[in-house]
Amino acid sequence: MTVWDDLVGQERVSEVLTAAARDADAQVTAAAADRPPPETSKMTHAWLFTGPPGAGRNQAARAFAAALQCVSPDRALGGAPGCGFCDGCHTALVGTHADVNSVAAVGAEILVKDMRDTVRKSYTAPATGRWQIILVEDAERLNEKSANAVLKAVEEPAPRTVWLLCAPSVEDVLPTIRSRCRHLNLTTPSVQAVADMLVRREGIEPDVAASAARATQGHVDRARRLATDPAARARRAAVLKLPLRLDEIGACLKAAQELVDAAAEDAKQLAEETDGKETEELKAALGAAEGGRLPRGTAGVMKDLEDMQKRRRTRTQRDSLDVALTDLTGFYRDVLALQLGSRVAIANGDAEEALDRLARAGSPEGTLRRIEAIAACRDALDRNVAPLLAVEAMTMALRAG
Repeated sequence: MTVWDDLVGQERVSEVLTAAARDADAQVTAAAADRPPPETSKMTHAWLFTGPPGAGRNQAARAFAAALQCVSPDRALGGAPGCGFCDGCHTALVGTHADVNSVAAVGAEILVKDMRDTVRKSYTAPATGRWQIILVEDAERLNEKSANAVLKAVEEPAPRTVWLLCAPSVEDVLPTIRSRCRHLNLTTPSVQAVADMLVRREGIEPDVAASAARATQGHVDRARRLATDPAARARRAAVLKLPLRLDEIGACLKAAQELVDAAAEDAKQLAEETDGKETEELKAALGAAEGGRLPRGTAGVMKDLEDMQKRRRTRTQRDSLDVALTDLTGFYRDVLALQLGSRVAIANGDAEEALDRLARAGSPEGTLRRIEAIAACRDALDRNVAPLLAVEAMTMALRAG
């Protein structure tokens, strides 16, 4: 199993990255022998991975990082980089490699204080690996100050540093940053490719895998979760029943509250799993005895951790809401397809009765207005509108049609 196996339906991208990793080896070898680097190389110091949600931007970047750090003995015999088994590949993939530093948005933005240490790290030589790699998973969430910090580092990189930026599209990244990156665009994998991956990698029954892949329309991570997590399937089933409940104003408000509460519960579960552990680890690092008081002068550090955890809970809640809104959009897309007599495959075949009922009861124009109401709700959440207000406005609009 190579590092590229998780890149579902991205064969072209895998080929480009494999060639770049081979040329990166040649650069390292030339530098070690004090020779000039090859005149032509497919390797560069900054990469921008773009593509729709679920296409595997972060997975592609992390697989490339693993290939760059690969230490397989087969490399000396001409083997392809990225074996997937060696220590370099394994630690890069699981996020524990000393020279692969990952940055992701904890809240709505990546703040400059979150980037300072990472930018400083980018100017240091690799500790154990071939390259110092900086992976920015949510480059579209860089605010003005943090983006400027990244720009300076990308403009004047250290000789053995590689920047890997991930964003939905090139327009989401500052022109001055993207102009200094090599761009790779990933595409949404086919439903069949995702289903085959679930069967091969997760051992899912073919019927369940096909249903999950179809329901998520090629979103790899959501398909995997839907196929393996009964709670995720239950939440999706509840969301797909929502359009049939919006017959009264009270029902609209109740449905909105349930959606927000479910998202808050997701955030709470994540917080219970991670916050306590992080807090205890930080206290131990600061020298506090178990159950004892913190040393003087460390209150500010603990406050920073609490602020970060609060931002992460907010983002988790909104990400959970976004999954529900995506399911609703897919539901009304199927309704529209039935109303227009389209031959497009229905994504939500398990809700066919509800789809037929709404398709007969409404018009294509009304369905389009409902899809626009869901999009408006997502925009409102991006602008930090209170989740309950945004979702209540959406459910009222879904009722009105």
